[in-house]
Amino acid sequence: MKENHNKNLLKKLFDRLQEDSWQLELLVSGFTIFGLFYALGPVGDAQAIADYEQNILKDLYMIVYAAIYILIFNLIIHVILRSLWIGALGLRYISGEVDIEKLNYGKQFTNYLKKKVGSFDNYIEKLEKLCSVIFAISFLLIFYVAAVFLIQYLANFIALFYSDDASVFLRVLLVGIYYLLLFGAVLTFFDYVTQGLLKKNKWIASLYFPFYWVFSFLTLSFLYRPLYYNLIDNKFGRRVSFMLLPFYISVLFITSLYKEQSGFINLYTARSNEIRANSENYEDLVEKNDLFISALSIQSKVITDSYIKVKIPLSKYIENNIIEFNESLKPYQDKHRYKSDMNLFGRGIESTFKGDKDSLQLEFLKTFQKVYSIKIDSVPCNPEFVIVNENDGKNLIIGFETYIGTSNLNEGKHVLVYSRYKHPDTDSIITIREIPFWYYKD
Repeated sequence: MKENHNKNLLKKLFDRLQEDSWQLELLVSGFTIFGLFYALGPVGDAQAIADYEQNILKDLYMIVYAAIYILIFNLIIHVILRSLWIGALGLRYISGEVDIEKLNYGKQFTNYLKKKVGSFDNYIEKLEKLCSVIFAISFLLIFYVAAVFLIQYLANFIALFYSDDASVFLRVLLVGIYYLLLFGAVLTFFDYVTQGLLKKNKWIASLYFPFYWVFSFLTLSFLYRPLYYNLIDNKFGRRVSFMLLPFYISVLFITSLYKEQSGFINLYTARSNEIRANSENYEDLVEKNDLFISALSIQSKVITDSYIKVKIPLSKYIENNIIEFNESLKPYQDKHRYKSDMNLFGRGIESTFKGDKDSLQLEFLKTFQKVYSIKIDSVPCNPEFVIVNENDGKNLIIGFETYIGTSNLNEGKHVLVYSRYKHPDTDSIITIREIPFWYYKD
C-alpha cells in the first residue's frame, strides 16, 4: 500500500514538473546559448592549433565545435518557438478560440480557413509538443556527436597499430576488425535513419543484434537509449526525428552559400604565387591576424633587413616525402610518437628513440635539404637549414629555419620559390609556393 502511495506521489510530481517544464527549458536554453557563444572562440582556436600541429585530438575539437553550432541553432529555435507559445497562451486568455464566422469572409475563404486554422488550442498544443521535442533533441545530439567521435577515434586507434613490419596474422586481424567496425557503423547509422527498420524483420534482426549489442557500448547508447525510444514511440516524435537529418543538411548547405566579391579573384583560394600574396606566408601578418604559417613564411612583404628569414613548419606531408627519399629513416617514423607529460613519483612518463637522436635528426635534416630547395628569381640560394622548435604563445612550431642574405638583390619586387624533387629517381621539380616580396634598403 505504501509503495503504491509513493508511486502516485511520484507520478503527480512528474506531471507537475511536466506542466511547468517550459520555465526550466527557457532558463536552461538561455544560459546554454550564452555559454556556447563564449565557448566557440576557445574551442575554435584549440581545433585550429590541433589541426596545424596534427595533434591526435584534432578530430575531437572539430566534432565539439560542430556540436556547439548544432546546439546553438537548436536552442535558438527552441527559444523562439517557446516565446511564440507563451504569446499564444496570452492571446488565448484575451480572445479565447478562433471564430472565423465573426470575420464575415466569403463562403469559400470561411470554409478554407476553418479547415486550415482549426482549433486554437490544438495550435498551442502543437507548439508545446514541438518545443519539448526540440529541447530533448538538442541534448540528444550531444550523445550522437560523441558516438560519432568514439567510432572514428576507435578506427584511428586500430589503424595506429597497422604497419608493414607487423606479422601477417596481426595485419589480417587489424584489417578484419577495422572493416567489421566500419560495417557495423554503417548498419547502426542506417538503423537510426530508418528508425529501427533492421529490428522489424525476424531474421534480419537476429543477424543485426550482435552489431547492435556491441555498438550500444561503443557509442555509449545505454546513456541515452530511453530518451531516443521515448522520442520515436509516438507519431509526432517520429516525424520530427525523421526530418532532422535532411533539415540539418539543408541548413548546412544554405549557410555555406556565399557570393564571390569578384568574378576574377577567388577569395578562398588565396595560395601565394608570383602575382598573389597570401597573409599566411608573411610572419608579421601571421602574428597580427592570428593565423598559421602556410607551407613557408618570410618575415614580411617588404624586406628592409640584410637577410630574409625563411621558416618552414614540419608536416606529415614533408616527413613522408623525406622518408621516400631516405628509406633508412622509415623504421623510426612511428616509434614512440605518443608520449605523456604526466608526472608520477616525480618522473615523467616518456619513451625514448631506439637509437641516437642526434644522428637521426642530422640524417633527417640532410635529406630535407636534398629534397627541398629555395630560389629567388630563379637563382638557387642553397641555404643551410637548422631544426627549430619554438613556442610563440599560441602553438608549438617544429620545423626548419634559415637566413638568406639580401646584398645581391636589387631594390623592387622579387619572388621566392619554394620547391622539391618529385621522386627519388627523377629530376622533375614541383613548385610548392611562390612568395612575392619587395626589397628596399633601410
